[in-house]
Amino acid sequence: MQALIYKSTGSWYTAKTEAGEMVQARIKGKFKIDGITSTNPIAVGDIVEIEREKDQTIEHSYSIVEIYERRNYINRISPHKKYKHHIVAANLDQSLLFATIKEPRTSQGFIDRFLITSEAYHIPSIIVFNKADLYRQKEMSTYEEWKVMYEEAGYQVFLVSMETMQGVEEVKGILKDKITLISGHSGVGKSTFINYLLPQLDLRTEEVSSWSGKGMHTTTFAEMYDLPFGGSIIDTPGVKEFGLVDISKQELSHYFPEMRALINECQFNNCLHLEEPGCAIKAAVENETLHPLRYISYAGILATIEEKKY
Repeated sequence: MQALIYKSTGSWYTAKTEAGEMVQARIKGKFKIDGITSTNPIAVGDIVEIEREKDQTIEHSYSIVEIYERRNYINRISPHKKYKHHIVAANLDQSLLFATIKEPRTSQGFIDRFLITSEAYHIPSIIVFNKADLYRQKEMSTYEEWKVMYEEAGYQVFLVSMETMQGVEEVKGILKDKITLISGHSGVGKSTFINYLLPQLDLRTEEVSSWSGKGMHTTTFAEMYDLPFGGSIIDTPGVKEFGLVDISKQELSHYFPEMRALINECQFNNCLHLEEPGCAIKAAVENETLHPLRYISYAGILATIEEKKY
């Protein structure tokens, strides 16, 4: 029978059957999906075929015998193995990135890498800047600039405060009837937001580390939760950095929506938008129709991409 993966804890998975029963399941045999070499062959959000185990060591345990084709998935470099990939979640309607401009500060580079990954896997992204109650003039100036920059690129941007509840109901509204991945650094308020949506969970939250200024990890495994008003969310462990997977230098600009619209106007088909003549993207930066911070971010990320040697 078919089931949906709600939680992965290594060798065992929590799955929800079509009848609504939560069961424990484990992989039978080996899976190699879509040629992906990943540290986790099955991810939260995967639709699988399960069979009841005959010799049950755990009550109501099942074997996963097949994984159905994914509509999409989001992938990153494994935090433990540089040359392996880790599938964060599968079959998503949208991704919601929690970010903060203060305590801790989320870098633009981190935000852009997350957006690039979502673009590469055709997952619409939304950016939520939390802790608005802490922002003074300097932080608000940064927020206003980033809001314009990301909205011009086509992204929805929200400003919220889990302390004062500013903007929270608005963000809650975009989750209805969607499967949403919620991600971000530790300490940015993801767990507080999820506790607001589902108070019965009482997820552990921690303050930002006083000595490092960085968030503390509170979630160990990705897990899906059903929302009472329709839809589901997938909570992910706090991500320190977001390594891009299988994106070449030539492809990178395709995952900046505002650049993608201009690529065909470049003089050369293989333009990397650095030193080449007749570059439409550099011209757009110069005439201020493309935000210079996004271009600087693009050039910085481009420099970090290692081309595969064949």
